[in-house]
Amino acid sequence: MSVMVKTALIQTCTPATSRAGLAHITPLIRQAAAEGVEFVLTPEGSNFLEQRKGLREEALSDEATDEAVLGLQALAAELNIWLLIGSVIVRSGIEGDDRAANRSLLIDPQGRITARYDKMHVFDVDLDTGERWRESAVIRPGSQAVVADTPWGGLGLTICYDVRFAYLHRALAQGGASLLTVPAAFTRPTGEAHWEVLLRARAIETGSFVLAPAQGGTHEDGRKTWGRSMVITPWGEVIAKLDHDQPAILHATLDLSLVDAARRAIPALTHDRQFVSGQ
Repeated sequence: MSVMVKTALIQTCTPATSRAGLAHITPLIRQAAAEGVEFVLTPEGSNFLEQRKGLREEALSDEATDEAVLGLQALAAELNIWLLIGSVIVRSGIEGDDRAANRSLLIDPQGRITARYDKMHVFDVDLDTGERWRESAVIRPGSQAVVADTPWGGLGLTICYDVRFAYLHRALAQGGASLLTVPAAFTRPTGEAHWEVLLRARAIETGSFVLAPAQGGTHEDGRKTWGRSMVITPWGEVIAKLDHDQPAILHATLDLSLVDAARRAIPALTHDRQFVSGQ
């Protein structure tokens, strides 16, 4: 018998403070739960998005005291759902390093945090549009890949720019993940060019479901994000997709038997070979 899971991806245009971020996302999560969803996923930066230095420092707090984190834990317990907070921006807690962590949190139906993942690959880039991003200046990269336990199997956690690093997703799949999450706040130029093709590639090469809830729209700090949240099967088929960047709920029911079917058809995860790099 197939294992089925009803999911909802929340697409947001998150405000610049944690209190406002919680108020923005809560009605969407409530609506998804009322529609019978078991597993809800939110985007990167679900507590706040703010790149202006002074305002960002005012908004930043510890994970244990962040208003959005605490509020979403309570909400998951109230609604009896699994909730992936795609990421929150919180203090890293590392002595001597004042950069923040960009952290995914998996919350169970009792409101407990059961897994954490700190974004490993930070976005440092100069775009042809003139946009310049130096995420490493404010975000401390994580160093540990995470496969979390869920009632539906292993959940491989990634965040945004991680999607460009195939080896991470391969390691997660080989480590037991059948679902890969890619919460994001993609820029418009890179989103339009690469978002869907990268997500589909990660699904195909690992034989995994990919769930990618996204930020979309123009934010209070002036940044513009791409939206277009989507869900992709282990065969690379897009089974649910938003065609805009407005706040919304994207529903998808996942048939987990498709993971085994895809990996039997193309067992690439078992075909690794040692090689010597060319000169």
